[in-house]
Amino acid sequence: QVQLVESGGGLVQAGGSLRLSCAASGGYFSTYAMGWFRQAPGKEREFVSAISWNGGRTKYADSVKERFTISRNNAKRAVSLQMTSLKPEDTAVYYCAADLRPDGTDLAVVADSYDYWGQGTQVTVSS
Repeated sequence: QVQLVESGGGLVQAGGSLRLSCAASGGYFSTYAMGWFRQAPGKEREFVSAISWNGGRTKYADSVKERFTISRNNAKRAVSLQMTSLKPEDTAVYYCAADLRPDGTDLAVVADSYDYWGQGTQVTVSS
C-alpha cells in the first residue's frame, strides 16, 4: 500500500511561482514512476507531468512545457513540481499519483494507469 501526501499549494498572482511536493510512504518508492495531474472545477482530471523511477525520463503536457519542472528525490521518497510563470488557467487541485507498472513502459498520461493517488492540493492563480 502506498500513501501519497501533497503540499505546497496556495494562492499566487499570475506570473508567480509555486513548488508542490508529494511525500510517499509504503511500497518501494524508488521503483515506480510518479505523475502529477490537475482538476479544475467542472473539468476532467488532466495530465500535467510524469517522471520515471530514476528521474531519467520526464514528460509534460503541452500546456505546461517550459514552465513546470518535475523532479524526484528517492532518498527522501518525494517528488516535486516546480511551477513558474503561472497563469489563471493553471488554477486547479493538483494530485500526485504513483504508477506501479514495471519500468520500461511509457510514462503514462492517462489517470487510469496510476495505482495510488494523494488527496490533492489547491493551486489558485489570480489575474
